[in-house]
Amino acid sequence: MTQKQQRLSNQQQLTDLNSFKRDAIAKIYQGKPLTGKDGIFSDMIKDILETALGEELNQHLDLEKLNLGDDFNNRKNGFNSKTVKTKESAFVLNTPRDRNSSFEPQIVKKNQTVLTEELDNKIIALYGLGMSYRDISSHMQEIYGIEISKSSITAITDKILPKIKSWQNRPLEEIYPIIFLDAMHFKCSEGNTVISKAFYTVLGINQEGKKDVLGLYLSESEGANFWLGVLTDLQNRGIKDILIACIDGLKGFPEAINSIFPKTEIQLCIIHQIRNSLKYIASKNQKEFMVDLKEVYQANSRDLAESKLLELEEKWGKKYPLVLKSWNNNWHNLSGYFKYPAEIRKMIYTTNAVEGLHRQIRKVTKTKGSFTSQTALEKLIFLTIRNIAKKWVMPIPNWSLIIGQLDIFFTGRLNLSLA
Repeated sequence: MTQKQQRLSNQQQLTDLNSFKRDAIAKIYQGKPLTGKDGIFSDMIKDILETALGEELNQHLDLEKLNLGDDFNNRKNGFNSKTVKTKESAFVLNTPRDRNSSFEPQIVKKNQTVLTEELDNKIIALYGLGMSYRDISSHMQEIYGIEISKSSITAITDKILPKIKSWQNRPLEEIYPIIFLDAMHFKCSEGNTVISKAFYTVLGINQEGKKDVLGLYLSESEGANFWLGVLTDLQNRGIKDILIACIDGLKGFPEAINSIFPKTEIQLCIIHQIRNSLKYIASKNQKEFMVDLKEVYQANSRDLAESKLLELEEKWGKKYPLVLKSWNNNWHNLSGYFKYPAEIRKMIYTTNAVEGLHRQIRKVTKTKGSFTSQTALEKLIFLTIRNIAKKWVMPIPNWSLIIGQLDIFFTGRLNLSLA
Protein backbone atom coordinates (compact mmCIF):
# COMPACT_ATOMS: atom_id res chain seq x y z
CA MET A 1 0.00 0.00 0.00
CA THR A 2 1.41 3.41 -1.00
CA GLN A 3 1.65 6.32 1.45
CA LYS A 4 -1.23 8.04 -0.32
CA GLN A 5 -3.41 4.92 -0.08
CA GLN A 6 -2.50 4.52 3.61
CA ARG A 7 -3.40 8.17 4.28
CA LEU A 8 -6.75 7.79 2.53
CA SER A 9 -7.42 4.58 4.45
CA ASN A 10 -6.68 6.30 7.76
CA GLN A 11 -8.94 9.22 6.87
CA GLN A 12 -11.76 6.82 5.94
CA GLN A 13 -11.35 4.92 9.24
CA LEU A 14 -11.51 8.19 11.18
CA THR A 15 -14.65 9.22 9.27
CA ASP A 16 -16.23 5.82 9.96
CA LEU A 17 -15.32 6.07 13.65
CA ASN A 18 -16.81 9.53 14.06
CA SER A 19 -19.98 8.39 12.27
CA PHE A 20 -20.07 5.35 14.51
CA LYS A 21 -19.80 7.51 17.64
CA ARG A 22 -22.58 9.84 16.44
CA ASP A 23 -24.88 6.87 15.74
CA ALA A 24 -24.17 5.40 19.20
CA ILE A 25 -24.87 8.70 20.97
CA ALA A 26 -28.10 9.12 19.01
CA LYS A 27 -29.24 5.65 20.06
CA ILE A 28 -28.51 6.47 23.72
CA TYR A 29 -30.76 9.55 23.46
CA GLN A 30 -33.41 7.37 21.87
CA GLY A 31 -33.40 5.23 25.01
CA LYS A 32 -31.81 2.16 23.47
CA PRO A 33 -30.11 -0.03 26.15
CA LEU A 34 -26.34 -0.37 26.24
CA THR A 35 -26.35 -4.14 26.75
CA GLY A 36 -28.68 -7.04 26.04
CA LYS A 37 -30.02 -8.53 22.86
CA ASP A 38 -30.76 -5.20 21.16
CA GLY A 39 -28.18 -3.15 23.05
CA ILE A 40 -25.86 -0.54 21.57
CA PHE A 41 -22.79 -2.59 22.51
CA SER A 42 -24.11 -5.49 20.42
CA ASP A 43 -24.28 -3.25 17.37
CA MET A 44 -20.81 -1.90 18.12
CA ILE A 45 -19.27 -5.35 18.49
CA LYS A 46 -20.97 -6.55 15.31
CA ASP A 47 -19.80 -3.56 13.27
CA ILE A 48 -16.24 -3.71 14.63
CA LEU A 49 -15.92 -7.43 14.01
CA GLU A 50 -17.36 -7.28 10.49
CA THR A 51 -15.04 -4.39 9.62
CA ALA A 52 -12.05 -6.29 11.03
CA LEU A 53 -13.02 -9.47 9.18
CA GLY A 54 -13.32 -7.52 5.94
CA GLU A 55 -9.84 -6.08 6.44
CA GLU A 56 -8.56 -9.58 7.25
CA LEU A 57 -9.90 -10.87 3.92
CA ASN A 58 -8.33 -7.90 2.07
CA GLN A 59 -4.94 -8.73 3.59
CA HIS A 60 -5.38 -12.41 2.73
CA LEU A 61 -6.14 -11.63 -0.92
CA ASP A 62 -3.25 -9.14 -1.14
CA LEU A 63 -0.82 -11.72 0.25
CA GLU A 64 -2.17 -14.45 -2.03
CA LYS A 65 -1.82 -12.16 -5.05
CA LEU A 66 1.76 -11.35 -4.07
CA ASN A 67 2.64 -15.03 -3.74
CA LEU A 68 0.84 -16.33 -6.83
CA GLY A 69 1.46 -13.50 -9.25
CA ASP A 70 -0.16 -14.21 -12.64
CA ASP A 71 -1.73 -17.42 -11.27
CA PHE A 72 -3.84 -15.45 -8.81
CA ASN A 73 -7.56 -15.89 -9.58
CA ASN A 74 -9.24 -15.45 -6.20
CA ARG A 75 -11.75 -12.78 -5.22
CA LYS A 76 -14.40 -11.87 -2.65
CA ASN A 77 -17.52 -13.99 -2.77
CA GLY A 78 -20.23 -12.67 -0.47
CA PHE A 79 -20.77 -13.65 3.15
CA ASN A 80 -21.57 -16.51 5.50
CA SER A 81 -23.89 -15.65 8.38
CA LYS A 82 -23.95 -17.21 11.84
CA THR A 83 -25.24 -16.29 15.26
CA VAL A 84 -22.46 -15.58 17.74
CA LYS A 85 -22.82 -15.04 21.47
CA THR A 86 -21.05 -12.67 23.83
CA LYS A 87 -21.49 -12.06 27.53
CA GLU A 88 -23.86 -9.20 26.74
CA SER A 89 -25.89 -10.51 23.84
CA ALA A 90 -26.20 -12.54 20.66
CA PHE A 91 -26.18 -11.22 17.10
CA VAL A 92 -25.85 -12.33 13.49
CA LEU A 93 -22.30 -11.92 12.22
CA ASN A 94 -21.60 -11.73 8.49
CA THR A 95 -18.21 -13.27 7.75
CA PRO A 96 -16.77 -12.48 4.29
CA ARG A 97 -15.69 -15.38 2.12
CA ASP A 98 -13.54 -15.86 -0.95
CA ARG A 99 -14.26 -17.81 -4.12
CA ASN A 100 -11.45 -20.34 -3.55
CA SER A 101 -12.36 -20.90 0.13
CA SER A 102 -8.73 -20.35 1.13
CA PHE A 103 -9.57 -17.61 3.63
CA GLU A 104 -9.36 -18.76 7.28
CA PRO A 105 -10.53 -15.90 9.54
CA GLN A 106 -8.63 -15.59 12.81
CA ILE A 107 -10.54 -12.91 14.71
CA VAL A 108 -13.67 -15.06 14.74
CA LYS A 109 -12.85 -18.54 13.48
CA LYS A 110 -15.15 -20.46 11.14
CA ASN A 111 -16.75 -22.70 13.76
CA GLN A 112 -16.56 -20.25 16.64
CA THR A 113 -19.96 -19.18 17.98
CA VAL A 114 -18.98 -17.89 21.45
CA LEU A 115 -16.76 -14.81 21.53
CA THR A 116 -15.78 -14.34 25.15
CA GLU A 117 -13.94 -16.56 27.55
CA GLU A 118 -15.94 -14.88 30.32
CA LEU A 119 -19.15 -16.38 28.94
CA ASP A 120 -17.58 -19.84 28.82
CA ASN A 121 -16.36 -19.48 32.39
CA LYS A 122 -19.81 -18.35 33.51
CA ILE A 123 -21.47 -21.42 31.97
CA ILE A 124 -18.82 -23.74 33.44
CA ALA A 125 -19.31 -22.13 36.87
CA LEU A 126 -23.08 -22.64 36.70
CA TYR A 127 -22.55 -26.26 35.64
CA GLY A 128 -20.17 -26.71 38.56
CA LEU A 129 -22.92 -25.59 40.95
CA GLY A 130 -25.05 -28.51 39.77
CA MET A 131 -27.43 -26.54 37.54
CA SER A 132 -29.13 -28.51 34.78
CA TYR A 133 -28.71 -27.66 31.11
CA ARG A 134 -32.25 -26.28 31.09
CA ASP A 135 -31.56 -24.05 34.12
CA ILE A 136 -28.31 -22.79 32.63
CA SER A 137 -30.04 -21.99 29.35
CA SER A 138 -32.85 -20.15 31.17
CA HIS A 139 -30.34 -18.21 33.27
CA MET A 140 -28.35 -17.08 30.21
CA GLN A 141 -31.56 -16.09 28.44
CA GLU A 142 -32.82 -14.12 31.43
CA ILE A 143 -29.58 -12.34 32.33
CA TYR A 144 -27.91 -11.87 28.94
CA GLY A 145 -30.69 -12.43 26.42
CA ILE A 146 -28.70 -15.29 24.88
CA GLU A 147 -30.10 -18.64 23.81
CA ILE A 148 -27.68 -21.47 24.62
CA SER A 149 -28.51 -24.97 23.40
CA LYS A 150 -27.76 -28.20 25.27
CA SER A 151 -25.13 -29.10 22.68
CA SER A 152 -23.45 -25.70 23.12
CA ILE A 153 -23.34 -26.11 26.90
CA THR A 154 -21.86 -29.58 26.47
CA ALA A 155 -19.22 -28.24 24.07
CA ILE A 156 -18.31 -25.42 26.46
CA THR A 157 -18.08 -27.63 29.55
CA ASP A 158 -16.05 -30.17 27.55
CA LYS A 159 -13.30 -27.56 27.46
CA ILE A 160 -12.38 -28.55 31.02
CA LEU A 161 -11.65 -32.17 30.01
CA PRO A 162 -7.96 -31.45 29.28
CA LYS A 163 -7.74 -29.78 32.71
CA ILE A 164 -9.22 -32.90 34.32
CA LYS A 165 -6.68 -35.05 32.48
CA SER A 166 -3.83 -32.82 33.60
CA TRP A 167 -5.11 -32.75 37.20
CA GLN A 168 -5.47 -36.54 37.27
CA ASN A 169 -1.87 -36.99 36.16
CA ARG A 170 -0.18 -34.20 38.11
CA PRO A 171 2.90 -35.10 40.21
CA LEU A 172 2.25 -35.63 43.92
CA GLU A 173 4.37 -35.02 46.98
CA GLU A 174 6.67 -37.80 48.16
CA ILE A 175 5.25 -38.11 51.68
CA TYR A 176 1.70 -37.85 53.03
CA PRO A 177 1.37 -38.28 56.80
CA ILE A 178 -2.32 -39.25 56.56
CA ILE A 179 -4.64 -40.24 53.73
CA PHE A 180 -8.33 -41.14 53.73
CA LEU A 181 -9.74 -43.54 51.15
CA ASP A 182 -13.42 -44.12 50.47
CA ALA A 183 -15.89 -44.46 47.61
CA MET A 184 -19.25 -42.98 46.76
CA HIS A 185 -21.72 -44.23 44.15
CA PHE A 186 -23.67 -42.60 41.31
CA LYS A 187 -26.02 -43.69 38.54
CA CYS A 188 -24.80 -43.25 34.97
CA SER A 189 -26.35 -43.92 31.58
CA GLU A 190 -24.39 -46.29 29.40
CA GLY A 191 -26.05 -47.15 26.12
CA ASN A 192 -29.67 -47.88 26.88
CA THR A 193 -29.10 -48.88 30.50
CA VAL A 194 -28.36 -47.09 33.76
CA ILE A 195 -25.50 -48.55 35.79
CA SER A 196 -23.85 -47.75 39.11
CA LYS A 197 -20.44 -46.08 39.09
CA ALA A 198 -18.12 -45.96 42.09
CA PHE A 199 -16.15 -42.74 42.53
CA TYR A 200 -12.94 -43.48 44.43
CA THR A 201 -11.70 -40.64 46.61
CA VAL A 202 -8.19 -40.27 47.96
CA LEU A 203 -8.01 -37.32 50.35
CA GLY A 204 -4.49 -36.57 51.50
CA ILE A 205 -3.13 -34.46 54.32
CA ASN A 206 0.33 -33.23 53.35
CA GLN A 207 3.20 -32.35 55.66
CA GLU A 208 1.94 -28.76 55.89
CA GLY A 209 -1.40 -30.00 57.20
CA LYS A 210 -3.36 -29.00 54.09
CA LYS A 211 -6.02 -31.15 52.46
CA ASP A 212 -5.73 -32.22 48.83
CA VAL A 213 -7.80 -34.59 46.72
CA LEU A 214 -5.10 -36.70 45.10
CA GLY A 215 -7.11 -38.20 42.27
CA LEU A 216 -10.40 -38.87 40.50
CA TYR A 217 -11.11 -42.53 39.79
CA LEU A 218 -14.28 -44.14 38.48
CA SER A 219 -15.23 -47.81 38.23
CA GLU A 220 -18.40 -49.88 38.02
CA SER A 221 -18.01 -51.18 41.58
CA GLU A 222 -15.89 -50.76 44.66
CA GLY A 223 -13.33 -53.48 45.24
CA ALA A 224 -9.84 -54.10 46.60
CA ASN A 225 -8.53 -54.94 43.12
CA PHE A 226 -9.47 -51.54 41.76
CA TRP A 227 -8.07 -49.83 44.85
CA LEU A 228 -4.80 -51.63 44.09
CA GLY A 229 -4.75 -49.84 40.73
CA VAL A 230 -5.49 -46.52 42.41
CA LEU A 231 -2.62 -46.97 44.87
CA THR A 232 -0.26 -47.97 42.06
CA ASP A 233 -1.20 -44.77 40.21
CA LEU A 234 -0.45 -42.72 43.34
CA GLN A 235 2.95 -44.37 43.59
CA ASN A 236 3.67 -43.74 39.91
CA ARG A 237 2.84 -40.07 40.39
CA GLY A 238 5.48 -39.64 43.06
CA ILE A 239 4.24 -40.83 46.46
CA LYS A 240 6.96 -42.79 48.25
CA ASP A 241 5.53 -43.09 51.75
CA ILE A 242 2.24 -42.81 53.63
CA LEU A 243 2.26 -42.99 57.42
CA ILE A 244 -1.40 -43.76 58.15
CA ALA A 245 -4.18 -44.80 55.77
CA CYS A 246 -7.73 -44.47 57.10
CA ILE A 247 -10.18 -46.77 55.32
CA ASP A 248 -13.50 -48.58 55.64
CA GLY A 249 -13.80 -52.32 56.21
CA LEU A 250 -13.69 -53.43 52.58
CA LYS A 251 -12.31 -56.96 52.38
CA GLY A 252 -8.76 -57.11 51.07
CA PHE A 253 -8.27 -53.34 51.31
CA PRO A 254 -5.47 -53.39 53.96
CA GLU A 255 -3.56 -56.00 51.97
CA ALA A 256 -3.91 -53.92 48.78
CA ILE A 257 -2.46 -50.86 50.54
CA ASN A 258 0.46 -52.73 52.13
CA SER A 259 1.36 -54.41 48.85
CA ILE A 260 2.21 -50.95 47.45
CA PHE A 261 3.16 -49.11 50.66
CA PRO A 262 4.37 -51.85 53.03
CA LYS A 263 5.24 -49.51 55.92
CA THR A 264 1.84 -47.77 55.96
CA GLU A 265 -0.21 -48.25 59.11
CA ILE A 266 -3.86 -49.14 58.48
CA GLN A 267 -6.63 -47.62 60.55
CA LEU A 268 -10.10 -49.06 59.93
CA CYS A 269 -12.94 -46.61 60.41
CA ILE A 270 -14.67 -47.25 63.74
CA ILE A 271 -17.90 -45.68 62.50
CA HIS A 272 -18.07 -48.03 59.50
CA GLN A 273 -17.49 -50.97 61.82
CA ILE A 274 -20.29 -49.81 64.13
CA ARG A 275 -22.71 -49.31 61.23
CA ASN A 276 -21.97 -52.77 59.88
CA SER A 277 -22.43 -54.28 63.35
CA LEU A 278 -25.81 -52.66 63.94
CA LYS A 279 -27.15 -54.24 60.75
CA TYR A 280 -27.04 -57.58 62.58
CA ILE A 281 -28.32 -56.38 65.96
CA ALA A 282 -32.06 -56.59 66.66
CA SER A 283 -33.57 -53.14 67.00
CA LYS A 284 -34.72 -53.87 70.56
CA ASN A 285 -31.08 -54.55 71.58
CA GLN A 286 -29.32 -51.80 69.66
CA LYS A 287 -29.47 -49.10 72.34
CA GLU A 288 -28.12 -51.37 75.08
CA PHE A 289 -25.50 -52.88 72.77
CA MET A 290 -24.22 -49.41 71.80
CA VAL A 291 -23.83 -48.42 75.47
CA ASP A 292 -21.56 -51.44 75.98
CA LEU A 293 -19.75 -50.92 72.66
CA LYS A 294 -18.88 -47.30 73.47
CA GLU A 295 -16.83 -48.53 76.42
CA VAL A 296 -14.70 -50.43 73.91
CA TYR A 297 -13.90 -47.78 71.28
CA GLN A 298 -13.93 -44.83 73.70
CA ALA A 299 -11.54 -46.47 76.17
CA ASN A 300 -8.44 -44.53 77.23
CA SER A 301 -6.03 -47.29 76.30
CA ARG A 302 -5.79 -50.37 74.14
CA ASP A 303 -5.52 -52.65 77.19
CA LEU A 304 -8.72 -51.25 78.65
CA ALA A 305 -10.43 -51.46 75.25
CA GLU A 306 -9.49 -55.14 74.92
CA SER A 307 -10.80 -55.83 78.42
CA LYS A 308 -14.12 -54.16 77.53
CA LEU A 309 -14.23 -56.13 74.26
CA LEU A 310 -14.00 -59.37 76.26
CA GLU A 311 -16.88 -58.20 78.46
CA LEU A 312 -18.87 -57.34 75.32
CA GLU A 313 -18.26 -60.83 73.95
CA GLU A 314 -19.28 -62.49 77.20
CA LYS A 315 -22.55 -60.57 77.24
CA TRP A 316 -23.47 -60.59 73.53
CA GLY A 317 -21.28 -63.20 71.88
CA LYS A 318 -23.75 -66.06 71.99
CA LYS A 319 -26.60 -63.94 70.68
CA TYR A 320 -24.61 -62.12 67.98
CA PRO A 321 -21.52 -64.26 67.22
CA LEU A 322 -20.96 -62.76 63.72
CA VAL A 323 -20.72 -59.25 65.14
CA LEU A 324 -18.16 -60.16 67.80
CA LYS A 325 -16.21 -62.28 65.33
CA SER A 326 -15.91 -59.26 63.02
CA TRP A 327 -14.58 -57.05 65.85
CA ASN A 328 -12.04 -59.68 66.88
CA ASN A 329 -10.88 -60.41 63.33
CA ASN A 330 -10.42 -56.71 62.52
CA TRP A 331 -9.15 -55.67 65.94
CA HIS A 332 -5.52 -55.24 64.83
CA ASN A 333 -6.51 -52.61 62.24
CA LEU A 334 -9.32 -51.15 64.34
CA SER A 335 -7.31 -50.53 67.48
CA GLY A 336 -4.21 -48.77 66.10
CA TYR A 337 -5.44 -45.32 67.13
CA PHE A 338 -5.26 -46.15 70.85
CA LYS A 339 -1.49 -45.64 70.92
CA TYR A 340 -1.74 -42.02 69.83
CA PRO A 341 -2.52 -38.81 71.75
CA ALA A 342 -6.03 -37.39 71.58
CA GLU A 343 -5.29 -34.98 68.71
CA ILE A 344 -4.22 -37.79 66.35
CA ARG A 345 -6.90 -40.19 67.59
CA LYS A 346 -9.62 -37.71 66.76
CA MET A 347 -8.30 -37.37 63.20
CA ILE A 348 -7.84 -41.01 62.26
CA TYR A 349 -10.35 -43.20 64.08
CA THR A 350 -13.01 -42.44 61.45
CA THR A 351 -13.04 -41.50 57.78
CA ASN A 352 -15.14 -38.43 58.59
CA ALA A 353 -12.74 -36.16 56.68
CA VAL A 354 -13.45 -37.83 53.35
CA GLU A 355 -17.11 -38.43 54.19
CA GLY A 356 -17.44 -34.70 54.84
CA LEU A 357 -16.08 -34.09 51.34
CA HIS A 358 -18.59 -36.58 49.96
CA ARG A 359 -21.45 -34.78 51.72
CA GLN A 360 -20.45 -31.53 50.04
CA ILE A 361 -20.32 -33.26 46.65
CA ARG A 362 -23.77 -34.78 47.31
CA LYS A 363 -25.21 -31.30 47.89
CA VAL A 364 -24.32 -30.47 44.29
CA THR A 365 -25.19 -33.81 42.68
CA LYS A 366 -28.36 -34.63 44.66
CA THR A 367 -30.65 -33.18 42.00
CA LYS A 368 -29.29 -35.61 39.41
CA GLY A 369 -31.27 -38.84 39.30
CA SER A 370 -28.62 -40.21 36.96
CA PHE A 371 -25.91 -38.74 34.77
CA THR A 372 -26.12 -38.81 30.99
CA SER A 373 -22.58 -40.17 30.75
CA GLN A 374 -19.46 -40.91 32.73
CA THR A 375 -17.90 -37.78 31.23
CA ALA A 376 -20.75 -35.62 32.60
CA LEU A 377 -20.19 -37.16 36.04
CA GLU A 378 -16.43 -36.57 35.89
CA LYS A 379 -16.89 -32.94 34.88
CA LEU A 380 -19.28 -32.15 37.70
CA ILE A 381 -17.26 -33.93 40.40
CA PHE A 382 -14.06 -32.23 39.24
CA LEU A 383 -15.66 -28.77 39.27
CA THR A 384 -17.23 -29.43 42.67
CA ILE A 385 -13.91 -30.54 44.16
CA ARG A 386 -12.22 -27.50 42.65
CA ASN A 387 -14.78 -25.22 44.29
CA ILE A 388 -14.45 -26.98 47.65
CA ALA A 389 -10.64 -26.93 47.52
CA LYS A 390 -10.63 -23.13 47.24
CA LYS A 391 -11.45 -23.06 50.97
CA TRP A 392 -8.54 -25.36 51.90
CA VAL A 393 -6.00 -22.58 52.34
CA MET A 394 -5.17 -23.15 56.00
CA PRO A 395 -3.72 -26.22 57.78
CA ILE A 396 -6.14 -28.35 59.77
CA PRO A 397 -6.51 -27.29 63.45
CA ASN A 398 -3.63 -28.24 65.81
CA TRP A 399 -1.49 -29.43 62.91
CA SER A 400 1.79 -28.15 64.33
CA LEU A 401 1.17 -30.31 67.41
CA ILE A 402 -0.02 -33.31 65.37
CA ILE A 403 2.94 -33.31 62.95
CA GLY A 404 5.36 -33.07 65.86
CA GLN A 405 3.74 -36.11 67.48
CA LEU A 406 3.76 -38.06 64.21
CA ASP A 407 7.47 -37.30 63.80
CA ILE A 408 8.08 -39.02 67.14
CA PHE A 409 5.97 -42.09 66.32
CA PHE A 410 7.40 -42.41 62.79
CA THR A 411 11.01 -41.45 63.39
CA GLY A 412 12.94 -40.57 60.24
CA ARG A 413 10.05 -40.98 57.81
CA LEU A 414 8.92 -37.37 57.62
CA ASN A 415 10.89 -34.70 55.79
CA LEU A 416 10.45 -31.76 58.13
CA SER A 417 12.52 -28.62 58.17
CA LEU A 418 12.45 -25.54 60.36
CA ALA A 419 11.75 -22.27 58.62
